[in-house]
Amino acid sequence: MKTTIKQASIFTSIAAIGLLVTGCSTPAEKAADNVADAIEDGADVVRDTADNTADIMEDRADTLDNKTDGMDSKAEQALENKAGAVRDKADSKADTMEKVADKVRDKADDK
Repeated sequence: MKTTIKQASIFTSIAAIGLLVTGCSTPAEKAADNVADAIEDGADVVRDTADNTADIMEDRADTLDNKTDGMDSKAEQALENKAGAVRDKADSKADTMEKVADKVRDKADDK
């Protein structure tokens, strides 16, 4: 009989810890978290896509300057500037998406 009470006590303790870890989220909070996670995943895709595009542009820019004098040609510099602009625009868009995700989570927490 002592073993059964001991096991029940351990099980109850583990269940209580589990509730603390999960934060007793309501279904609405869990749904909001899922939506926010999807938005953040989208922000990651925006950044990754822009990085890949900018990398390709920079690789192309490197082929525009045949000299190894340490100076970029005007065409190379222009393309590198465009690559930087692609990254900057994507970062701005991804930041906005992440702010929206934060608002989704905050709104669910307020309920």
